[in-house]
Amino acid sequence: MRVVASYNVKGGVGKTSAAVNLAYLAARDGRRTLLWDLDPQGAATYLFRVRPRVKGGSGKLVAGSRAIAAGLKGTDFDGLDLLPADFTYRNMDIDLSHEKKSTRVLRRLLDGVADEFDLVFLDTPPSLSLVSENVLHAADVVLVPIIPTVLAVRTYDQLVDFVDSFDGRRPRVHGFFSMVDRRKTLHREIIGTLPADRPDVSATGIPALSAVEQMAVHRAPLPTFAPHSPATRAYEQLWRELVPLL
Repeated sequence: MRVVASYNVKGGVGKTSAAVNLAYLAARDGRRTLLWDLDPQGAATYLFRVRPRVKGGSGKLVAGSRAIAAGLKGTDFDGLDLLPADFTYRNMDIDLSHEKKSTRVLRRLLDGVADEFDLVFLDTPPSLSLVSENVLHAADVVLVPIIPTVLAVRTYDQLVDFVDSFDGRRPRVHGFFSMVDRRKTLHREIIGTLPADRPDVSATGIPALSAVEQMAVHRAPLPTFAPHSPATRAYEQLWRELVPLL
């Protein structure tokens, strides 16, 4: 089982869209896939039409008194399950802090479903917190959506430096461009230059199209209702680039 985190310190940059669409594409390719929605806002849970309720809440889940497997929900798509979020996840930092080796708890919990899934996607809240540290230690690959601006690239570099400071196991950090508006000169310049200098940054850019926003209307992954959208093709390209990193 391999674990992919869709992560960025900032919110509103396309983390959930990436996690939902890539998880769908992985399942469509025949991989047994789980998406764990770790954000108390529960956006991924909403998009998959699953009730935002975790029996026993974050506390029992983190303590291991309620197994992950007991909380799994099926989706409308073969091979794709969801572990939903609910509002108790807002307390997950506190729950994690009560555990031994508090930055390794999520990885330990995921070991309980390692035989059931080929691939796990983690949709993460926008923060640098104990939950985030758990995500970084649980993941094999950290996918980072980068809006093509100078400050966003700086934030990405800070994350890379932070992961490099880990002792022992480190996830592979891989950036891709998100919410790309090619009418903007700065977006075109950064996309045109950064991937050439940085092998850890993909040239793939997810365009800022209304089709992506329509996911919340259809409550479904983008490829299911807009298979010919340029944004769908971009996610499919990103999935093809992700496979060799797993």
